[in-house]
Amino acid sequence: MTPEEQLYQTQLQKLRQLKENGKDPFLHTRYERTHMLAELKENFDELCGQTVSVAGRVMALRHHGKISFADLQDGSGRLQLMARADTLGNEAYKDFCDIDVGDIIGARGTLTKSRSGEISVDIVDFTLLAKALRPIPEKWHGVKDIETRYRYRYLDLIANPSSRNVFITRTKIIRAIRDFMDERGFMEVETPMMHPIPGGALARPFLTHHNALDMDLYLRIAPELYLKRLIVGGFEKIYEIGRNFRNEGISTKHNPEFTMMEVYWAYVDYEAIMKLTEELIYHVVMKVLGSAKITYQGNEIDLTPPWKRADLFESIHEYTGIDFSTIKTNEEAREAARSLGLDVLPTDDVGRIIDEVLKKRVAPNLIQPTFLIGYPVEISPLAKRSPKNPSLTERFQAFIGGLEVANAFSELNDPIEQRMRFEEQMRRREAGDDEAHMMDWDFIRALEYGMPPTGGLGIGIDRLVMLLTDSPSIRDVILFPLLRSE
Repeated sequence: MTPEEQLYQTQLQKLRQLKENGKDPFLHTRYERTHMLAELKENFDELCGQTVSVAGRVMALRHHGKISFADLQDGSGRLQLMARADTLGNEAYKDFCDIDVGDIIGARGTLTKSRSGEISVDIVDFTLLAKALRPIPEKWHGVKDIETRYRYRYLDLIANPSSRNVFITRTKIIRAIRDFMDERGFMEVETPMMHPIPGGALARPFLTHHNALDMDLYLRIAPELYLKRLIVGGFEKIYEIGRNFRNEGISTKHNPEFTMMEVYWAYVDYEAIMKLTEELIYHVVMKVLGSAKITYQGNEIDLTPPWKRADLFESIHEYTGIDFSTIKTNEEAREAARSLGLDVLPTDDVGRIIDEVLKKRVAPNLIQPTFLIGYPVEISPLAKRSPKNPSLTERFQAFIGGLEVANAFSELNDPIEQRMRFEEQMRRREAGDDEAHMMDWDFIRALEYGMPPTGGLGIGIDRLVMLLTDSPSIRDVILFPLLRSE
């Protein structure tokens, strides 16, 4: 039997004994608190000497004869409890000494300072609210193992304040985004999570089945095509924050389930969306962190607008020495990729190879906020062509700290060309590309009723949180990332 299992059996026996003595801790349905622990610390001068009631998890215990100390932790922070035999009485004091690290208790007493000057609650009574049967991580010096932190997030949150702060910051970031969008007249909407036809991105979907209707459905890879239907319907400034699902690999930048915001704004182009993007992220960082300068993985980054604009082909040439604007055939592109040490498939075309070179050889160098523009039509099936160069689209991607955080374009609103783009995507699917778009006839029908010129934007919320919390992996900013079964 392992030491942890031995301790588990010991705690089970303690629980049985408590219940036999009529002290079942799990019978309590509530405990009235007067203050959170952080509030007592922040307002000590005002509250000193008052009787307060607090509750939380015991994180540490120290016994010194007739006086004991416990570190209590609630959702706001930690505070010391003092338990004295002459105040509690011998029986209650013995009960206090029998509690364990990890137990959840409520306590009432006087806010004061200990002899060492530490803010404390000198308790006059306490209640055991839940018995911990397993040792909390702090007993073993915190959760250090990465796999354990992700798999048992509740332990990570108990033991590691830094992890708790990441998710508190995440909530603040999303709230700041909503405030920004609402103040500018955008309306938040909700669109389906289950789609009869997956669309809006080049990605492999998850498949499910609806029994009552006897039909296959796909978890959405993007809300784009439904949001554009709303633009057709007359809404002019809309956004949605929600989950997307893509049946793809897992990495420090990818999780199959992730959060995005998509924005659609009628009568503007990608230039206006570019300005909106840099203003939005600047607003968020100032609201949440109070400074436009952040540090991400050792790099100081300034998010103050305006951000750098750079051409995609010129950037590839700068960082690889290869000029893809002169490459005309798929085989030439594949040979160029091989010269960079990249793995390519015999079916990879110029567009897919450009995208791979961008991800592997260019993006890691884009540390300061940068808008890359000038994307080929082949990898932008929903974007409007550039009037200056019809082989390119009015599309940008925003990179910060080497991460792609946004993708946007002037939306293609010509139903005839959109149908042709879908048909080309279908040919790719038939050739074995399971990430290519399917034909969505209803979306084409919607466009045939007329969609105004529109700018669209997608921002990866998880990656933005990574940047603003200096987190190296997307799994650090998702409460329960997908992991292989134990």
